[in-house]
Amino acid sequence: MRAIILISRIFTGLVFIFSGFVKAVDPVGFAIKFEEYFIAFHLDFLVFAALPLAIIICAAELMIGLNLLTGLRMKVTAWLLLIFMSFFTLLTFVLALTNPVSDCGCFGDAVKLTNWQTFWKNIVLFVPSLAIFLYRKKFPPFSRCTFEWMMSGMNFLIAVLISWYGIRHEPLLDFRPYASGTNIPEKMIIPEGAPADVFETILVYEKNGISQEFTESNFPWQDTTWKWVETKQNLISKGYEPPIHDFTITDEAGNDITDLVLTNDGYVFLIIAPFLEKASDKGMHRMNDLALRAKDLGFQAYCLTSSTNDRIMQFKSSFQPAFNVCTADETTLKTIIRANPGLLVLLKGTILAKWNHTDVPDAGEIKADMLSFLLDNQRLSGERTVVIILLLAVALLYACIVFIKPK
Repeated sequence: MRAIILISRIFTGLVFIFSGFVKAVDPVGFAIKFEEYFIAFHLDFLVFAALPLAIIICAAELMIGLNLLTGLRMKVTAWLLLIFMSFFTLLTFVLALTNPVSDCGCFGDAVKLTNWQTFWKNIVLFVPSLAIFLYRKKFPPFSRCTFEWMMSGMNFLIAVLISWYGIRHEPLLDFRPYASGTNIPEKMIIPEGAPADVFETILVYEKNGISQEFTESNFPWQDTTWKWVETKQNLISKGYEPPIHDFTITDEAGNDITDLVLTNDGYVFLIIAPFLEKASDKGMHRMNDLALRAKDLGFQAYCLTSSTNDRIMQFKSSFQPAFNVCTADETTLKTIIRANPGLLVLLKGTILAKWNHTDVPDAGEIKADMLSFLLDNQRLSGERTVVIILLLAVALLYACIVFIKPK
């Protein structure tokens, strides 16, 4: 029995740590998933709570996972684990039946699961979770109560700090299709021979006041008394979808300038502001300075937004931007960068750099040949990421040391 409980603790703990971490690095992305669910279930009034809720759930998952590995506060942790798994197993069953959003978001952008896959994953996890709960009173205390609560709090704080970094800057690890180094046109290509979507045509006809659905194979073509009502297309199987499939830029005149932007031989500055009316005022002024500098050097600068035409006109009237304002899909913009505004630097469709408005370089740092500057900036960014990941590794090492420490 002890071996089964030990395996259950390790397995469940590692899954919770992985799940909490990959969402904690990108809390804004997890919050967007919450917003989608709130809107799908007509709970729009809860949208304001999406980000705090995302941070709390990520931190709770990481804390539960680390507590399971280390054996801290096992009675309380076992209760939290059972409540967590019971609630989300039931919730994912409802989501699997209704399918309001195709991707559950339980592993962020790192691993994509359908709602049914998520439900069965939770069923598998529920078994060791229940075993841990039933065994909870037999776990020996690791140390004094105060010390254990302090360490549990530290486990929670680790996730909160990771989330704070992702909000203040950009995610430590970028699992999105718009990561630095990505060539956008290549990610939009559908390989030759890739499976296409398969649809079934449903014909709705009416006779004697009664509507009935037919397929093309069972429709009574000889009976002309049936009156056509509508034709529907049901998706039978999903075909291949490229990683980037909704990247389209429309200028103020309504022209599609996507190819013009992606094939430009020079540097292109894309200012990403999903909602102009909610964009940081300080951040937009920094972007405007960069756009002015870019134009002086012969670069192109565009602002991409999903705001309405009225909002765009209000922004242009009050702000007098030095860049052209274009429109793009809201979800696409939120996927590209977790900031409002943020900045993307492209060269022939390849993303050379991306910044939150808090991290964009000063206009004076922008030179005619930006490549060396961008490479150096990416190196420094990479070094910061390494340092933070090392700190996380130390935290996990602490967990392992506590776990193997003799009782």
